[in-house]
Amino acid sequence: MSPGKQVSQSEAAAPMAAGARLEAMRRRVRLSRVAVWTVIAAGPIALCVAVASTPTTVAAAPATKPTAVRTATAATDPGGYAQVFVGAWLRSSANDETSAQARLAQSMAPDVELPDPAADAQSAPGSVTAVRSAQRAGGAWSVTVAAQYTGGSVRYYAVPVAADSTGSSFTVTGAPGVVAGPARAEVPKSSYAVTVPEGDLSSAIGQFLGAYLTGAGEVDRYLAPGVNLPAVSPAPYTAVAVQEVSAVEEAAAAEQVPADGTKVRVLASVEARDATGRWPLGYELTLKARSGRWEVAALESGTAQDGGAR
Repeated sequence: MSPGKQVSQSEAAAPMAAGARLEAMRRRVRLSRVAVWTVIAAGPIALCVAVASTPTTVAAAPATKPTAVRTATAATDPGGYAQVFVGAWLRSSANDETSAQARLAQSMAPDVELPDPAADAQSAPGSVTAVRSAQRAGGAWSVTVAAQYTGGSVRYYAVPVAADSTGSSFTVTGAPGVVAGPARAEVPKSSYAVTVPEGDLSSAIGQFLGAYLTGAGEVDRYLAPGVNLPAVSPAPYTAVAVQEVSAVEEAAAAEQVPADGTKVRVLASVEARDATGRWPLGYELTLKARSGRWEVAALESGTAQDGGAR
């Protein structure tokens, strides 16, 4: 055979061989599918066998670096526990260990002795409040509790408390100790340094607080669009008068309402009255200018929320 014919036959055989291999692969795929559907009809066990035996090409997943997951349990403040203990301890007596208060104190602090007040001793405290908690090592805490007596006197007690690892169980580990009360903190200079004269802004604040605290009128008419702030209910006061307004921004002191969208933060001192007397109150508000008027955009000490339906 001539070299030319040999080349021609070789060139023709190459695509025929490739086509044969492709057809064989297709046939295997069809047979695999038929086998899988057959065993599906036969039941779950046969399906597992078929999947294990069917030729499958698996791509190796890239190795991933393990991610360290850190979980932290927030320490539970035992202030409330110490507060209950001090209240029961001060109201108990070693001469009557079967009283409800004595039994409560002993259950919370098994190793702490009960007090032994004299017959003419100061009466039990009117209120007991935890004012400060300090966490120490090993689950130990020191809680400062204030006991206020009739007449206005206050006595502070430091109470040692132990907490378990989960922060769900506590025990008073020692007798309370009388300590000095917390020092009065130095107050930073107020950011409300701009004096606001009587005018549109103070008038808008007075009208809003009047509706908010006395129920005189609808609160919604004084709110910026998208702000939801229900009035106090039932209305606690019969009258409200603005005494003083100070602001952070200079725009609050302008004689005329500024451009739309201008925001100012103010502190309003007001006088509220009811049948029992006069009450000085303070409110931090944010107001926004719109269409020549001031509207309340937020009440810092209240529940105003942007985006609420009016």
